[in-house]
Amino acid sequence: MFARPTGIFMAAALALGLLGCASQPATQLAPQPTAAANGIVVAKSGYAMSETLVRLKQDIAAKGLMFFQEVDQSRLATAAGVDLRPSTLLEFGNPALGGQFMTANPQSGIDWPVRLLVFEDASGQVWVEYTDFAYIAKRHAVTDRDPQFKMASEVIASIASSVTTP
Repeated sequence: MFARPTGIFMAAALALGLLGCASQPATQLAPQPTAAANGIVVAKSGYAMSETLVRLKQDIAAKGLMFFQEVDQSRLATAAGVDLRPSTLLEFGNPALGGQFMTANPQSGIDWPVRLLVFEDASGQVWVEYTDFAYIAKRHAVTDRDPQFKMASEVIASIASSVTTP
């Protein structure tokens, strides 16, 4: 997935993140969308690519989350001679919450920080995609952090809902 080993180490180091929204009332959070069998949650954006990215980053900031990076995957692909439709990966989180997952199972660090993929399909429709936290918990056999995973699920669903239309 990463072109260089440093990308793997960077992802693991950045993994101390997820969702510091414990202070945000659950009533303000969106319900979690249903994940596919592979643990991926996909939602249709109601906005163009650039507006989707702006809105998502604004919502991440408004929730007080740490923003790590924006990876313009299509720009990187183009530089490597590969034609790729618009695709951008956002990485963000809260080290206090992400750290709790990794204390339950250090291998879960592969899934932190939170990653939110924004991409445009062949018809020009923009989508947001992320990994379901219940799937992550199951994958890493983390069974003693249910409230934390629930909070993470609610927050990422809320972030995704900032660009979806009712």
